[in-house]
Amino acid sequence: MIRFLQRDSRVVKAFFIVIIAAASVGMVVYLIPGLMGMGTASSDDYAVIYPHWYSRFLSSGESVSQQRVSQMARQQLLRRNPQYADNPMIVHYFEQQVGQQLVEKQILLIEARKLGILATDDDVSRLLHRGQFGEYLFPNGQFIGTDRYADFVARQFNLSVTEFEQEVKQDIQIRRLQALITAGVTVGDAEVRDAYRKQNIKIKFDYAVISSDDLRKSINPSDSDLTAFFKKNAARYATAVPEERKIVYFAFTPDQLPGGAPRPSQQEIQQYYATHQSDYAVPEQARSRHILIMVPAGADAKTDAAAKAKAEGILKQLQGGANFAALASKFSDDPGSKDKGGELGFAKRGAMVPAFDNAIFTQKIGESAIIKSQFGYHIVQVEERQSAHTQALNEVLPAIQAALVRQNSAKAEQDYAQALTSEAIKNGLGKTAAAHHLGMATTPLLGEQGVISALADSSQILAKAFASKQGDPPQFASTGEGYAIFQVTGIAPAHAPNLAEYKSKIADDYRNELLPGLLSQKTAELAGKAKSLNDLAKAAQQVGATVKSSDLVGETGQAPDLGQVGQVAPQLFDMKVGEISGPINAGRTGVVAKLVDKQEPRADEIAKNFDQTRDQFLEQRRSEVFNVFLSNLLNDYKKHNRIQIPKAKSEGVPAT
Repeated sequence: MIRFLQRDSRVVKAFFIVIIAAASVGMVVYLIPGLMGMGTASSDDYAVIYPHWYSRFLSSGESVSQQRVSQMARQQLLRRNPQYADNPMIVHYFEQQVGQQLVEKQILLIEARKLGILATDDDVSRLLHRGQFGEYLFPNGQFIGTDRYADFVARQFNLSVTEFEQEVKQDIQIRRLQALITAGVTVGDAEVRDAYRKQNIKIKFDYAVISSDDLRKSINPSDSDLTAFFKKNAARYATAVPEERKIVYFAFTPDQLPGGAPRPSQQEIQQYYATHQSDYAVPEQARSRHILIMVPAGADAKTDAAAKAKAEGILKQLQGGANFAALASKFSDDPGSKDKGGELGFAKRGAMVPAFDNAIFTQKIGESAIIKSQFGYHIVQVEERQSAHTQALNEVLPAIQAALVRQNSAKAEQDYAQALTSEAIKNGLGKTAAAHHLGMATTPLLGEQGVISALADSSQILAKAFASKQGDPPQFASTGEGYAIFQVTGIAPAHAPNLAEYKSKIADDYRNELLPGLLSQKTAELAGKAKSLNDLAKAAQQVGATVKSSDLVGETGQAPDLGQVGQVAPQLFDMKVGEISGPINAGRTGVVAKLVDKQEPRADEIAKNFDQTRDQFLEQRRSEVFNVFLSNLLNDYKKHNRIQIPKAKSEGVPAT
């Protein structure tokens, strides 16, 4: 040891640095409570992302909150598929998608900060002054005010102003990161010309079609074929006949409630009204009408000026005493309102495009004025405005009474069902039904997706029955028009079918298994014959295919029995006129085509669209490069365990 210490002092220093560092890390891990937990995510987190490899040791991850994931998922769901807003499976799917997006966003923000890419409040302010935001928040250069700004952000994004501006700031950071990563991306002039050429080639072709439906009819398995197929696929059919259950039940409807449903008292009505004030809040709104003189998107100055002059002429007629409804019917380009005298009815703040919205809430009632929107020129007249208020009790009394009757009836039905169930557990289903003059019924064996025809809705009783065991105590379930009290009295477990009983289904499975191979074989045979004969029509006749002709189509064009040409058969655009294709698999059909015409864009057309094509192509290339960058980032974070998502939340999240 002494000899070692007498060696080169730099080696000794390095040795001691390693020893001391290891000891220090060990002491930190030992002395700091919870550090060995390696940054465990809390129940409020959807995910935790660790900026560095050592962040897990220091529990210094950046979290994506479950609340924000749920909030954004619900907003997207209500915007895109509101009919599924209460479907737990669909909600969970949307949460997974949003969660993945927010994890990716957080990683990009981490990387942006590492590169010194930031955004300031001034950056946010400049962005909000431009584009659609500026059109609404700063009409005519004037700020709409803090209250309306906060209301706009809450309605559109369900965020506070502070949260919204933070989101804008983060978006600026990510855009700047993307600009940095893709700054070196270029596209050559030859690439741009070739891209435009390929996108705008139009072709016409004859094609022979072999239908899988026709082929299916030619597959006629013998009994021995089906027997062999059934044995070979024994495991597949082992539980082909699903489990079934027999149920004994009695049911009642609302009109069989003892004493009927209780009527709501005055106190209940008052209490309901007091606790549902927000339901009766009427926002500030304005009733207006308009005459639209439409200006097409991208119109030149001359067209715009003509539309404006026409609008000004109509306004002069109105100011001279002309009838608004008559002029709307005669001149308005809005098909939805022109036949109603231009009437648009009431609209709350923010419901109309910004320029129109501003007009109907600032213009004097009864006066007509011209405003311009992205649709053209509007002659707008405000007919009435209502300030925000709460409807009085007498206005909403019938609706409250109806709601309370439904509520009281539902509770009375459920209470009665619970009482009957308790009685049935004690005395048995039969005696309980007889005591209350309710008829008993027994179902045949039913599958989980079966139907009890005597009940309006048997889904709940079947769901509960399949979650129960034979002999379990009586239960109750809603029937859609009352309740049923039931017991499971028999269970037939899932089992393999009898070949004779299941023969048609097995024959279908047999055909489905053979069909893809047969379709591929027949299409290849057709292609071979067409090329050897150099005659598509004759080859089609020999194999029993149908010959059709396409229109002159581009890559997004459609052809019957083929689909989108550029997607299903992109090779056709590279063929020469007169050339016959190889076999094309179009899913339910097999196709062989012969090119009969090909039209490519002219050089002057390519030159005219060069700049636009280059911009589109460059943007596409930049997007591809940035997606690769993001994919590599995600893989690196996952490889080094720097993304922590609880298993229950991550299940089903698609891999990036």
